Amino acid sequence: MTVSPVPPRPSVGTLLLSALFVTAGTLHFVTPGFFDRIVPPWVPLTARQATLISGAAELLGGLGLLHPHTRLAARWGLLALLVAVFPANVWMAQDPGRFRVSSWVAWGRLPLQPLLMWAVWRAGRPRGHGPR
Repeated sequence: MTVSPVPPRPSVGTLLLSALFVTAGTLHFVTPGFFDRIVPPWVPLTARQATLISGAAELLGGLGLLHPHTRLAARWGLLALLVAVFPANVWMAQDPGRFRVSSWVAWGRLPLQPLLMWAVWRAGRPRGHGPR
């Protein structure tokens, strides 16, 4: 079976997903203190290093979704990032007061993570792999 090329223009959903990651990545640089606080102590980097690396990954992944030649790489990079940061989200949910977020927000993020992964999977797939 021949796979047709990746569509040249991103869909509206991909544009929204890209905007979400670019915004989140930008916030890592604009307000790094919040993100520093949610880095678990067992991460083998300083909190600031983890914040800046994850912010850069979100920016690059979000921008990568926009171009057909980088979309597939962005897909895999963002999926890896979402898996990597999930433990921090669980850690934050276990003691949301420590991170100055409500329990509802902290726990509500957890089931959204698989949905976000699904959206990234769909946004980054080549054309010809099922309905868009």
